[in-house]
Amino acid sequence: MSLPYDRPMNVSVILTAAATPTAPPLTLRPWRPDDIPALIEAYQDPALRRGAAAPLESEGDVREWMRMQEEGWATGDRFGFAVLETSQGAERLVGNVVLKGVAAESPGAEVGYWTAAVARGHGVAPRALETLTTWAFDTFRADGLERLELLHQVDNAASCRVAEKTGYAFDRILAAWPPTYPLDGHLHVRTAAGKGISGDARA
Repeated sequence: MSLPYDRPMNVSVILTAAATPTAPPLTLRPWRPDDIPALIEAYQDPALRRGAAAPLESEGDVREWMRMQEEGWATGDRFGFAVLETSQGAERLVGNVVLKGVAAESPGAEVGYWTAAVARGHGVAPRALETLTTWAFDTFRADGLERLELLHQVDNAASCRVAEKTGYAFDRILAAWPPTYPLDGHLHVRTAAGKGISGDARA
């Protein structure tokens, strides 16, 4: 597959998560055109396509998604990072994290993520999400950011565990919103103080 997408993306923000006793270090950086083959490969995974609000199923889908990443950085309201694992001098794509809905003087924004099939079960998601969360509050708290939200469907137990591990406390149940969210969702929240907000569940 050949994609004639060669406009430069923002490459000035590089985040890292240190290695652990059982896992190599992670690098989080803005997406760039040479990630396209790895992105296409990641989306061969049926579980990833099934869980995505907008699965990438065609060349046009990939081109539009990459354009959205660039435009998000340009407008300053959506910051998507490719998550790469470095082992023995080689990098491989293991996931994606995103901060979206950022606005000046707005107290809230949303985070999201996915993990490639090759990296699931190795602690990539909580490490990458913690790194993104720290960066988000460090970067935007002066502009009023105090609250980050994480939303997942009720059948995604893995996302619930990731949220809990990274301090995103369960807040409430959100009603389904087909076709984007065909099932009810869990809303998790983390504040700039590092603590979640516990609320009453509601349908």
